[in-house]
Amino acid sequence: MQIYLDNAATSYPKPVAVADSVYNFMINNGTTSGRGSYKKAMESDRLIYETRKLIADLFNFNNPKKVIFTSNVTESLNLAINGILNEGDHVVTSSIEHNAVWRCLKTLERDKGISITKVKASKEGYTNPEDVEKSIRENTKLIIFTHASNVLGTIQPIREIGKIAKNHNIPFLVDAAQTAGAYPIDIQKDNINLLAFTGHKSLLGPMGTGGLVVNWDKNIEPLKAGGTGGDSAYEYQPDYYPNRLETGTLNVSGLVGLRESIKFINKESIETIHNKEKELVKYALNKLDKIDGLKIYGPKDSEKIVSVISFNIKDLRPEDVGFELDNKYSIMVRAGLHCAPNAHELIGTKATGCVRIGIGYFNKKEDIDILANSLIEIIKTYEI
Repeated sequence: MQIYLDNAATSYPKPVAVADSVYNFMINNGTTSGRGSYKKAMESDRLIYETRKLIADLFNFNNPKKVIFTSNVTESLNLAINGILNEGDHVVTSSIEHNAVWRCLKTLERDKGISITKVKASKEGYTNPEDVEKSIRENTKLIIFTHASNVLGTIQPIREIGKIAKNHNIPFLVDAAQTAGAYPIDIQKDNINLLAFTGHKSLLGPMGTGGLVVNWDKNIEPLKAGGTGGDSAYEYQPDYYPNRLETGTLNVSGLVGLRESIKFINKESIETIHNKEKELVKYALNKLDKIDGLKIYGPKDSEKIVSVISFNIKDLRPEDVGFELDNKYSIMVRAGLHCAPNAHELIGTKATGCVRIGIGYFNKKEDIDILANSLIEIIKTYEI
């Protein structure tokens, strides 16, 4: 029996209908979108529009044309950050950002001279919105926050931060990599201007899919230029959405799969998915917290985190724990820095990393029981 507990990296398994839809499209259609006027190409156009509409509705957004498709959340974040920030600008961000944000900002700091304020957080990863407001300067042009940490799981107060950004007329960019599909997101109520998401995590879709929802009327410079299927004689990128920010052939088969995964989520409901994962997280925290020699990082409260739990075992390297779990017990987890060195710096594990489990909608309490028993056996083996 194999147990998959790395859903924070990518969700597995996917709903069967997702794989079926990708296969059926590639076998029975296989055409690109926005490039032809024959029937199959028009069908591709319809499928892509339906996917935009489903995403817009999922996040309570009313303009599907401003749902921009990318290859993943990293490209979405790069698109927004590079498209807004200019030389000398200031940006405010959290202390727990993934490298998808942090490396992008540091590159712009080096190459364009932007300045960065990293707002302090508690050891459990909480950010005080008042500290965000205190960090704003006259030249602050963007506020960027992860919705939830991929290391600690800590959910950030994005609604309150978004309100602060709105009051100061500063665009607010949210990285929803760990929340989209498993946690309620309302672009209007949460005061979000730019929402970056990926399809392959809790949205339960294929890899190579993602996007940026643009709830903002000011200019964003395109990250890429090229063919859009229309206005081909015009020598520059069009100025209308989605073509302004979307260029080249779309991953139509992948987006067809994403369409099916969102239909699955809608059928189950975000509330049902969130409640099930929250129950599993509560169960896991209780089981793991009872293991001698095991230290859990972040809040031990299922109401305050997404389905991510990180821990270390005294005197054992996280890589060794991960190897033992995989090799001896067929349990798949993630060990290391999780592409988020700032979060590890916060909790004092930047030199060592930690073990992370990512619980998904298709996991069971039995999986947690087997994990806990396996960890107890590992500790006994190493006589800790």
